[in-house]
Amino acid sequence: MADLPIETIFEILTRVPAKVVGRSKSVFLLIDDLTCSVHPIIFQSYDYGPRSIVTLPFDHQNNDVSILSHLNGLLCVFLNDTNELLLGNPTTTAFKRLSTPDSLGIYINNIDTIGLYADDADDYKVLHIKRRCGVYESYVYSRELNFWRNIPFLTRQEYLSPNFYWSPGTFCGGTLYFTLCEC
Repeated sequence: MADLPIETIFEILTRVPAKVVGRSKSVFLLIDDLTCSVHPIIFQSYDYGPRSIVTLPFDHQNNDVSILSHLNGLLCVFLNDTNELLLGNPTTTAFKRLSTPDSLGIYINNIDTIGLYADDADDYKVLHIKRRCGVYESYVYSRELNFWRNIPFLTRQEYLSPNFYWSPGTFCGGTLYFTLCEC
């Protein structure tokens, strides 16, 4: 597989059903300075297997990366110096930039929020809620279709205030949950 272009590897691995990937291996990831230590978890002995080091393939200047959301081994990553979102798998180093020329996939830290989920057809999706000048817009990126689309977003009016902080989404039981706190 190492001889295939990274885009092809990404296409293949992100289409494998999440349940199959979950049964294959459980790992613990430690990310530091654009390297990722992958530690397999051995449940029978409650120990870690031999670790491997993976270098994350980001070509940005100051190595300032934030993991915003994760699901079934995939990460939604924010590059702080370019405000770009990426979706990918750190163990294969296959990542895809989600930003577009019309600013979709551009994330503003502490204002926007992200949630990563899978639909009934095992299509991985990124929900990006953007807050700009007191107005919320929401967009969904489809991994299967490889594009963003605007979706209606309704919320209580008080949550539009910049005084509310939205946590990244947590996907559980088919629903994407966000925690809001007033600060």
